[in-house]
Amino acid sequence: MMKRLMTTTALIALPLALLVGNLFAHEADIPGGMPRFDHVFVIMMENHGYAQIITNPNAPFINQYAKRANTADNYFAIAHPSSTNYLEVVGGSNFGVLSDNNPDWHNALCTPNLLSGMTNIDVPALPHPQVCPIAGSGTEAPIPALDPTPNEGGSALKPLINIDGVKSIPASHNIVGKTIGDQLVAVGLSWKSYQESLPPSGADGVNFADGFFTDSSNIPAAIPGEKQTLIKLYAAKHNPFVYFQSVQEGHDPRNSLKNVVAFSGSHGLYADLASGNVPSLAFIAPNQCTDQHGRDNGGPQCDFDPNDNGTQIGLNPALISVGDQTLQNLVNAIHASDAWKEGRSAIVVVWDENDYTATPITNQVLLIVETNHGDGDGGVHSKQFYTHFSLLKSLESAFGLSCLNHACDADVHVMSDVFGGK
Repeated sequence: MMKRLMTTTALIALPLALLVGNLFAHEADIPGGMPRFDHVFVIMMENHGYAQIITNPNAPFINQYAKRANTADNYFAIAHPSSTNYLEVVGGSNFGVLSDNNPDWHNALCTPNLLSGMTNIDVPALPHPQVCPIAGSGTEAPIPALDPTPNEGGSALKPLINIDGVKSIPASHNIVGKTIGDQLVAVGLSWKSYQESLPPSGADGVNFADGFFTDSSNIPAAIPGEKQTLIKLYAAKHNPFVYFQSVQEGHDPRNSLKNVVAFSGSHGLYADLASGNVPSLAFIAPNQCTDQHGRDNGGPQCDFDPNDNGTQIGLNPALISVGDQTLQNLVNAIHASDAWKEGRSAIVVVWDENDYTATPITNQVLLIVETNHGDGDGGVHSKQFYTHFSLLKSLESAFGLSCLNHACDADVHVMSDVFGGK
């Protein structure tokens, strides 16, 4: 797979390229098979495969929840790293991004990867690693079944497995640079991205934050003598909507960076749940110490897993436990809200990808669905083959939206069995 870093181009060429690309935008009919929902809460957890969570004694709530709700037990993340999977969940494509690189904020001179046909990868040593604002239409990056490149730790001897190690996805040339957020707003519905530890200043221009300080803060000047470096709790790579030009520029205030809020605060997650004023789609991302991702400077309960081998051996028990408790608090808060008690709602809990273990470990992750209306809740454990594209297609069906990008693929099916559809 060719992996080249993006280039910049003159602003004058961009409008024409966007116009040409839009002629081939990939949206199709509204998928059927799902009941309509008023609210869906999608909670994204991090970097642990199915076998590392199911039966793990340090995740008692998750395992109990998985038994009493519905699960997709043959569900797969797509590729690596995290950001790629987040983009695939909300947009049905990698958009030419196979990296965790930060957004190139408000850079109108930067050619989107879809238009350049180049792939953004995790190579910080090369010039301009930031991800151009995603817009227009064009070519994404292909996803091979086995990835031997060193971009995310693979090798010729032990390649990383994408999906199940069998299925590959050729690069589509008619990908449209938008998300389900754009689609929701277009039909009068709403979305929010709830990000734990987002600073009070908001998401604009912020790549990392600890809930107050950001990656652009001068911490020693604010706290003389401080030697602790920034704990990167909030990360833009776990907030896929901010990578898109439509959201960065916010020409429609209903589809802007104002939709990105913290867990706390007057318009944050817990305030919205308490007031019952929640969006159609609530995308919920705990921080990197509570989503089971881990950090190297967050203390013992936040340390990375000592050993990633695809099993439960070598995991940090505290990291798993803190994530388990966080998820329990979130689910309980949703259950207590008026939005959960009225209309039709669902909670989706899903892990973005596995732990990067190379072959023979597949990219299988756990997905749990709970609904508030009886049908579709009560111990359905599906063996159907699903991926992140299936989740997007299911959400689009549930909100009456047309399918987007790979959610339109003929072999991608709605998850009707776990959502209580037909």
